[in-house]
Amino acid sequence: MDSLTPVKPYRRCPGDNQLSFRAMDDLRVGRDVVIPESELTWRFDPSGGPGGQHANKSATRVELSFDVRKSAALAEPLRQRILDHLASDAAAGIVTVQVNESRSQWRNRQIARRRLADLLVDAMRPPPPRRRSTRPTRASRERRLSAKKARGETKRLRRRPDLD
Repeated sequence: MDSLTPVKPYRRCPGDNQLSFRAMDDLRVGRDVVIPESELTWRFDPSGGPGGQHANKSATRVELSFDVRKSAALAEPLRQRILDHLASDAAAGIVTVQVNESRSQWRNRQIARRRLADLLVDAMRPPPPRRRSTRPTRASRERRLSAKKARGETKRLRRRPDLD
C-alpha cells in the first residue's frame, strides 16, 4: 500500500462534490517536529476555471488543514509561537493550505504538504532579537552640526544682499 492511498474509502462531505480523506504519511517539519498523519485533514474539490471535460469530473483542488491548538506533536511554547505568528492566517487555530496549481491531485497534494511544512517552519522560527537603541557618538553629533552650519552658510550666501 503506497502513501497516497486513503486509509478508508472516500466519504462524502456535506456540500456538492467535496471528497475528504486522510493521508498516510507523517509530515516532517524542520528537524525536530513530526506531525502524525492523523492530525492532517485533506479535502478535495473540483478545480475551477477552464479545463474542458476533465475539470468537472476530477477533484484536483487540494485543501490541507492542521489544527495547531489540538496537536499533540507540538510543545506548548512552540504551539504558542506558531499561533502568535499565524494569528491572521489561522482561524480558530487551524492552519489551511489550498493548492490548485496542477491538474493532478497527487501533485497538488505534494505541493500542499511542502507549503504547510514551510509555513510552519517559518512560524516556529524565534523572533529576531530586539535592537537596542544607542546614543549617537560625540563625533557624529559634531559632524551633523558642522554639516548643518555649512548648509546654512551656503543658503545665507544665496540670499539677496542687505542694502542698508
